[in-house]
Amino acid sequence: MGQWFILFKKECMESWRNYKWLWMPSVFLILGLMQPITTYYLPDILATAGELPEGSEISIPIPPAPDVIAATFGQFSQIGILVLVLASMGIVAGERASGTASMILARPVSRFSFISAKWAAMLLLTWLSYLVGYAGSWYYTFLLIGEVEATNAIGAFFVYGLWLTFAVTLTVFFSTILKNAGIVAFLSIGSLLVISALSHTLTKLLAWSPGRLSVHASSIVSTGEGADHFFLALSVSIGIIIVLLILAYYLFKQKELVE
Repeated sequence: MGQWFILFKKECMESWRNYKWLWMPSVFLILGLMQPITTYYLPDILATAGELPEGSEISIPIPPAPDVIAATFGQFSQIGILVLVLASMGIVAGERASGTASMILARPVSRFSFISAKWAAMLLLTWLSYLVGYAGSWYYTFLLIGEVEATNAIGAFFVYGLWLTFAVTLTVFFSTILKNAGIVAFLSIGSLLVISALSHTLTKLLAWSPGRLSVHASSIVSTGEGADHFFLALSVSIGIIIVLLILAYYLFKQKELVE
Protein backbone atom coordinates (compact mmCIF):
# COMPACT_ATOMS: atom_id res chain seq x y z
CA MET A 1 0.00 0.00 0.00
CA GLY A 2 2.93 2.31 0.71
CA GLN A 3 4.12 1.82 -2.86
CA TRP A 4 0.70 2.80 -4.18
CA PHE A 5 0.66 6.04 -2.17
CA ILE A 6 4.12 6.94 -3.46
CA LEU A 7 2.91 6.51 -7.05
CA PHE A 8 -0.31 8.40 -6.26
CA LYS A 9 1.64 11.28 -4.72
CA LYS A 10 3.96 11.34 -7.74
CA GLU A 11 0.97 11.73 -10.07
CA CYS A 12 -0.51 14.52 -7.95
CA MET A 13 2.82 16.35 -7.93
CA GLU A 14 3.14 15.92 -11.69
CA SER A 15 -0.29 17.46 -12.17
CA TRP A 16 0.73 20.34 -9.92
CA ARG A 17 3.87 20.97 -11.99
CA ASN A 18 1.72 21.02 -15.12
CA TYR A 19 -0.65 23.52 -13.44
CA LYS A 20 -3.59 21.13 -13.81
CA TRP A 21 -4.61 21.83 -10.22
CA LEU A 22 -5.07 25.47 -11.25
CA TRP A 23 -6.46 25.52 -14.75
CA MET A 24 -8.85 22.57 -14.57
CA PRO A 25 -10.85 23.86 -11.57
CA SER A 26 -10.78 27.31 -13.21
CA VAL A 27 -12.29 25.98 -16.43
CA PHE A 28 -15.02 24.09 -14.57
CA LEU A 29 -15.76 27.16 -12.44
CA ILE A 30 -16.21 29.29 -15.56
CA LEU A 31 -18.48 26.64 -17.08
CA GLY A 32 -20.47 26.41 -13.86
CA LEU A 33 -20.96 30.18 -13.55
CA MET A 34 -21.76 30.64 -17.22
CA GLN A 35 -25.19 28.99 -17.19
CA PRO A 36 -26.95 30.87 -14.34
CA ILE A 37 -25.37 34.21 -15.27
CA THR A 38 -26.21 34.02 -18.98
CA THR A 39 -29.71 32.72 -18.20
CA TYR A 40 -30.43 35.61 -15.85
CA TYR A 41 -28.93 38.36 -17.99
CA LEU A 42 -29.96 37.01 -21.40
CA PRO A 43 -32.77 39.57 -21.95
CA ASP A 44 -30.34 42.43 -21.16
CA ILE A 45 -27.70 40.94 -23.44
CA LEU A 46 -30.16 40.63 -26.32
CA ALA A 47 -31.50 44.12 -25.71
CA THR A 48 -27.96 45.55 -25.83
CA ALA A 49 -26.63 43.57 -28.77
CA GLY A 50 -29.79 42.91 -30.73
CA GLU A 51 -30.21 46.39 -32.28
CA LEU A 52 -33.95 46.25 -31.71
CA PRO A 53 -36.24 49.19 -32.58
CA GLU A 54 -36.63 51.77 -29.84
CA GLY A 55 -39.33 50.88 -27.35
CA SER A 56 -39.15 47.15 -28.09
CA GLU A 57 -39.25 44.86 -25.10
CA ILE A 58 -37.83 41.39 -24.80
CA SER A 59 -39.76 39.02 -22.60
CA ILE A 60 -37.90 35.77 -21.98
CA PRO A 61 -39.17 33.79 -19.00
CA ILE A 62 -36.40 32.68 -16.66
CA PRO A 63 -36.49 28.89 -16.28
CA PRO A 64 -36.83 27.27 -12.85
CA ALA A 65 -33.66 26.94 -10.81
CA PRO A 66 -33.44 23.12 -11.20
CA ASP A 67 -33.54 23.52 -14.98
CA VAL A 68 -30.58 25.88 -14.82
CA ILE A 69 -28.56 23.32 -12.86
CA ALA A 70 -29.58 20.65 -15.38
CA ALA A 71 -28.40 22.92 -18.20
CA THR A 72 -25.06 23.23 -16.40
CA PHE A 73 -24.61 19.49 -16.88
CA GLY A 74 -24.84 20.22 -20.60
CA GLN A 75 -21.92 22.64 -20.29
CA PHE A 76 -19.89 20.00 -18.45
CA SER A 77 -20.82 17.35 -21.04
CA GLN A 78 -19.44 19.46 -23.88
CA ILE A 79 -16.41 21.50 -22.88
CA GLY A 80 -15.87 19.81 -19.51
CA ILE A 81 -15.53 16.32 -21.02
CA LEU A 82 -13.14 17.70 -23.64
CA VAL A 83 -10.99 19.22 -20.89
CA LEU A 84 -10.89 15.96 -18.95
CA VAL A 85 -9.88 13.94 -22.01
CA LEU A 86 -7.13 16.38 -22.96
CA ALA A 87 -5.83 16.39 -19.38
CA SER A 88 -5.74 12.60 -19.07
CA MET A 89 -4.96 11.40 -22.61
CA GLY A 90 -1.22 11.15 -21.97
CA ILE A 91 -1.37 9.92 -18.40
CA VAL A 92 0.05 6.52 -19.41
CA ALA A 93 0.67 6.91 -23.14
CA GLY A 94 2.99 9.87 -22.58
CA GLU A 95 5.16 7.96 -20.14
CA ARG A 96 5.25 4.90 -22.38
CA ALA A 97 6.30 6.99 -25.37
CA SER A 98 9.02 8.83 -23.42
CA GLY A 99 10.33 5.70 -21.73
CA THR A 100 9.51 6.93 -18.22
CA ALA A 101 7.13 4.03 -17.66
CA SER A 102 9.89 1.51 -18.46
CA MET A 103 12.23 3.17 -15.98
CA ILE A 104 9.60 3.05 -13.21
CA LEU A 105 8.52 -0.51 -13.97
CA ALA A 106 12.12 -1.72 -14.06
CA ARG A 107 11.88 -1.51 -10.28
CA PRO A 108 9.70 -3.89 -8.23
CA VAL A 109 6.54 -1.88 -8.91
CA SER A 110 3.14 -3.51 -9.21
CA ARG A 111 1.64 -2.92 -12.64
CA PHE A 112 -1.81 -2.59 -11.15
CA SER A 113 -0.55 -0.02 -8.64
CA PHE A 114 1.03 1.89 -11.52
CA ILE A 115 -2.26 2.06 -13.44
CA SER A 116 -4.64 2.50 -10.52
CA ALA A 117 -2.58 5.25 -8.87
CA LYS A 118 -2.66 7.28 -12.08
CA TRP A 119 -6.39 6.69 -12.41
CA ALA A 120 -7.07 7.67 -8.78
CA ALA A 121 -4.96 10.84 -9.02
CA MET A 122 -6.78 11.90 -12.17
CA LEU A 123 -10.13 11.16 -10.53
CA LEU A 124 -9.23 13.28 -7.51
CA LEU A 125 -8.42 16.20 -9.78
CA THR A 126 -11.58 15.59 -11.82
CA TRP A 127 -13.90 15.52 -8.80
CA LEU A 128 -12.26 18.59 -7.27
CA SER A 129 -12.65 20.54 -10.52
CA TYR A 130 -16.22 19.33 -10.91
CA LEU A 131 -17.03 20.25 -7.30
CA VAL A 132 -15.72 23.79 -7.80
CA GLY A 133 -17.75 24.24 -10.99
CA TYR A 134 -20.91 22.70 -9.60
CA ALA A 135 -20.75 24.67 -6.36
CA GLY A 136 -20.31 27.89 -8.36
CA SER A 137 -23.32 27.06 -10.52
CA TRP A 138 -25.46 26.12 -7.52
CA TYR A 139 -24.53 29.26 -5.60
CA TYR A 140 -25.16 31.69 -8.45
CA THR A 141 -28.38 29.91 -9.37
CA PHE A 142 -29.52 30.47 -5.77
CA LEU A 143 -28.50 34.16 -5.87
CA LEU A 144 -29.95 35.04 -9.26
CA ILE A 145 -32.81 32.64 -9.94
CA GLY A 146 -33.99 30.64 -6.97
CA GLU A 147 -33.44 27.82 -4.55
CA VAL A 148 -32.69 24.21 -5.48
CA GLU A 149 -33.54 21.46 -3.03
CA ALA A 150 -30.26 20.53 -1.35
CA THR A 151 -30.83 16.77 -1.33
CA ASN A 152 -31.75 16.83 -5.02
CA ALA A 153 -28.71 18.92 -5.93
CA ILE A 154 -26.34 16.69 -3.96
CA GLY A 155 -27.82 13.50 -5.40
CA ALA A 156 -27.53 14.86 -8.94
CA PHE A 157 -23.93 15.90 -8.21
CA PHE A 158 -22.85 12.35 -7.43
CA VAL A 159 -24.80 10.75 -10.29
CA TYR A 160 -23.34 13.08 -12.91
CA GLY A 161 -19.93 12.69 -11.28
CA LEU A 162 -20.15 8.99 -12.12
CA TRP A 163 -20.45 9.93 -15.82
CA LEU A 164 -17.27 12.03 -15.52
CA THR A 165 -15.62 9.07 -13.74
CA PHE A 166 -16.58 6.84 -16.65
CA ALA A 167 -15.14 9.37 -19.12
CA VAL A 168 -11.82 9.53 -17.25
CA THR A 169 -11.66 5.73 -16.89
CA LEU A 170 -12.28 5.23 -20.61
CA THR A 171 -9.53 7.73 -21.45
CA VAL A 172 -7.09 6.06 -19.04
CA PHE A 173 -7.96 2.70 -20.63
CA PHE A 174 -7.11 3.95 -24.13
CA SER A 175 -4.02 5.71 -22.79
CA THR A 176 -2.85 2.41 -21.29
CA ILE A 177 -3.07 0.39 -24.51
CA LEU A 178 -1.87 3.08 -26.95
CA LYS A 179 1.28 5.19 -27.11
CA ASN A 180 -0.04 8.06 -29.22
CA ALA A 181 -1.86 10.59 -27.01
CA GLY A 182 -3.57 12.15 -30.03
CA ILE A 183 -5.16 8.84 -30.99
CA VAL A 184 -6.15 8.33 -27.34
CA ALA A 185 -7.96 11.69 -27.36
CA PHE A 186 -9.65 10.94 -30.69
CA LEU A 187 -10.91 7.52 -29.59
CA SER A 188 -11.99 8.75 -26.15
CA ILE A 189 -13.95 11.75 -27.41
CA GLY A 190 -15.41 9.77 -30.30
CA SER A 191 -16.48 6.91 -28.05
CA LEU A 192 -18.06 9.24 -25.48
CA LEU A 193 -19.93 11.16 -28.20
CA VAL A 194 -21.26 7.94 -29.73
CA ILE A 195 -22.25 6.50 -26.34
CA SER A 196 -24.01 9.72 -25.35
CA ALA A 197 -25.79 10.16 -28.71
CA LEU A 198 -26.99 6.55 -28.90
CA SER A 199 -28.08 6.59 -25.24
CA HIS A 200 -30.23 9.67 -25.85
CA THR A 201 -31.67 8.21 -29.07
CA LEU A 202 -32.20 4.54 -28.21
CA THR A 203 -33.55 5.23 -24.75
CA LYS A 204 -35.25 1.84 -24.25
CA LEU A 205 -32.61 -0.34 -25.86
CA LEU A 206 -29.75 1.41 -24.03
CA ALA A 207 -31.51 2.11 -20.74
CA TRP A 208 -28.48 0.55 -18.97
CA SER A 209 -25.92 2.78 -20.69
CA PRO A 210 -23.57 5.14 -18.77
CA GLY A 211 -24.62 7.75 -21.34
CA ARG A 212 -27.97 7.94 -19.54
CA LEU A 213 -26.38 9.20 -16.32
CA SER A 214 -26.66 12.84 -17.35
CA VAL A 215 -30.39 12.33 -17.96
CA HIS A 216 -30.77 10.76 -14.52
CA ALA A 217 -28.82 13.61 -12.91
CA SER A 218 -31.08 16.19 -14.55
CA SER A 219 -34.15 14.27 -13.43
CA ILE A 220 -32.89 14.02 -9.85
CA VAL A 221 -32.15 17.73 -9.54
CA SER A 222 -35.66 18.52 -10.80
CA THR A 223 -37.81 15.83 -9.19
CA GLY A 224 -35.60 14.10 -6.64
CA GLU A 225 -35.80 10.82 -8.56
CA GLY A 226 -33.89 9.31 -11.45
CA ALA A 227 -35.52 8.54 -14.79
CA ASP A 228 -36.62 5.03 -15.75
CA HIS A 229 -34.07 2.25 -15.11
CA PHE A 230 -31.94 4.54 -12.94
CA PHE A 231 -30.47 1.83 -10.73
CA LEU A 232 -29.74 -0.35 -13.76
CA ALA A 233 -27.71 2.42 -15.40
CA LEU A 234 -25.98 3.15 -12.09
CA SER A 235 -25.00 -0.48 -11.49
CA VAL A 236 -23.88 -1.14 -15.06
CA SER A 237 -21.81 2.06 -15.13
CA ILE A 238 -19.94 1.09 -11.97
CA GLY A 239 -19.43 -2.40 -13.37
CA ILE A 240 -18.04 -1.09 -16.67
CA ILE A 241 -15.64 1.23 -14.84
CA ILE A 242 -14.29 -1.73 -12.83
CA VAL A 243 -13.99 -3.89 -15.96
CA LEU A 244 -12.15 -1.14 -17.86
CA LEU A 245 -9.62 -0.84 -15.03
CA ILE A 246 -9.03 -4.59 -14.91
CA LEU A 247 -8.72 -4.76 -18.71
CA ALA A 248 -6.30 -1.83 -18.68
CA TYR A 249 -4.09 -3.70 -16.22
CA TYR A 250 -4.05 -7.00 -18.16
CA LEU A 251 -3.60 -5.39 -21.58
CA PHE A 252 -0.83 -3.15 -20.25
CA LYS A 253 0.91 -6.18 -18.79
CA GLN A 254 0.59 -8.07 -22.08
CA LYS A 255 1.92 -5.17 -24.14
CA GLU A 256 4.84 -4.77 -21.78
CA LEU A 257 5.76 -8.43 -22.24
CA VAL A 258 5.55 -8.11 -26.03
CA GLU A 259 7.62 -4.94 -26.10
